[in-house]
Amino acid sequence: MSKSSSPAVRFDQPGHPPATTTEFQGVRSLHLGTSWVQGAMRLAKPDNIELEYVQMMMMWLLFNDQPQHIVQLGLGSAALTKFCYRRLPQARVTAIELNPNVIAMCESQFALPPNDARLNVREMNAMDFVLDPANRNTVDILQVDLYDEEARGPVLSSQEFYQGCADVLRNGGIMTTNVFGDDFTNYDKNLQTMELVFDAVVWLPEVHDANIVVIAFKNAPSLDFSVLYERAGEIKKTLNLPAKSWVNGLKGWMLDQQ
Repeated sequence: MSKSSSPAVRFDQPGHPPATTTEFQGVRSLHLGTSWVQGAMRLAKPDNIELEYVQMMMMWLLFNDQPQHIVQLGLGSAALTKFCYRRLPQARVTAIELNPNVIAMCESQFALPPNDARLNVREMNAMDFVLDPANRNTVDILQVDLYDEEARGPVLSSQEFYQGCADVLRNGGIMTTNVFGDDFTNYDKNLQTMELVFDAVVWLPEVHDANIVVIAFKNAPSLDFSVLYERAGEIKKTLNLPAKSWVNGLKGWMLDQQ
């Protein structure tokens, strides 16, 4: 168990898993009442993305560097929400989170800024968001990381859910999602369901702790790897994200499919 360098903080509104934190070697982690890490933040760099698989959720940048509306389903420690809000000033950022304890913890301990004209953190069910007709064709980028306190697999993984995800995306829209679980049939089930509703679905090699990040396209892109490597260099230079490894992963996936 890691030692906390500050008093223990706990948000425990009834009806939802409690949000708690631990700290170790300058990194604060979020937990939902269990040992599973639901997100992390380096205290010296609160607006950076600490975890590699969470960085990988940004690989849509290879295909769209000027999104107008980014939606996060599952707030976690707010790493993606903060990064998109701070580093992509042209974009509106919406985060959907069911657990009020997580929202309160992110505001208190993970440097989540208050809502404003560009940022909207909403306490609601992700399924309700994607099925709401008002949200159809309004989103450029959808980032999905939905786990409960047991972290056995995505909370939402039905065809109805993924169809809703595809429906909220505009033409050319992209979804990235973390498919984590303790059962490999979980991966196959999620990937097959996504392939039913998206034009193209690609997954990158597992990075750590069984996290596999999937990128799903509403409309299949053309993959020109020389262009993607050029874009990766720009992303590294401007946002300091390891985008070349994402392109390597995409290339490896293509070779595996042949």
